[in-house]
Amino acid sequence: MAQPGSTLARDYAAMDDAALVDLVLRGDRQAFRDIMRRCNQRLFRVARGVVNDDAEAEDVVQAAYVDAFAKLGDFRGQASLLTWLTRIVLNECYGRLRKRRPVVDIDQVEALQVDNIISFPEKFGNEDPAALAARDQARQLIEHAVDRLPEPFRIVFVMREIEDCTVEETAVVLELRPETVKTRLHRARRLLRAQLNDALSATLADAFPFLGTRCDRMTAAVMQRLERTFPPATELRPSSTTGEPTC
Repeated sequence: MAQPGSTLARDYAAMDDAALVDLVLRGDRQAFRDIMRRCNQRLFRVARGVVNDDAEAEDVVQAAYVDAFAKLGDFRGQASLLTWLTRIVLNECYGRLRKRRPVVDIDQVEALQVDNIISFPEKFGNEDPAALAARDQARQLIEHAVDRLPEPFRIVFVMREIEDCTVEETAVVLELRPETVKTRLHRARRLLRAQLNDALSATLADAFPFLGTRCDRMTAAVMQRLERTFPPATELRPSSTTGEPTC
């Protein structure tokens, strides 16, 4: 029988960020697994919104988790753990983008035309017994359209419309002014508005599905990487620097 306070007896789901972080710092890796399960979908969607590729987004999130595990002693709780992790993911994304291509100036992005965005059928008929398949097709149309947004607009759209982040949270994570977040979201919507109707909009919450097999696979992969990189006896200590990572 599990002793009180043992890993098996802990209700991780009921714990807040600070409690989970404290357990991880004291060597409880199951607490870190729970952190990953809480944050996986948001971090995957954000990473994908930048790198525009499923496989690379998974790799980005895994690398970010390993980095976060090593830096967990620096987490001060000034922002939520999810916000802190999102910044690490974005740092990893932008570091990769800098290595593979030059940064596109925002003025060039502004010059893109709506005609470059995929168009959608004007209306959908009433749903029939094949409604689920139709909704899946609609979701794929949305994903393809979002993929074709310029990256500065795409990441704002993903955070605001798909992840339902507030303007303020999006601004903090991306280090933008709230007014800039609003402007970029407006332009993203304008690019996507090509005949997107209520039937399509209803599928936004299902875009870029993550939970399930992919979540389990990625979580297991990170735990294996942690075992190789940080043997169980390794203690996590705050580094000499303070503060949270910034983009």
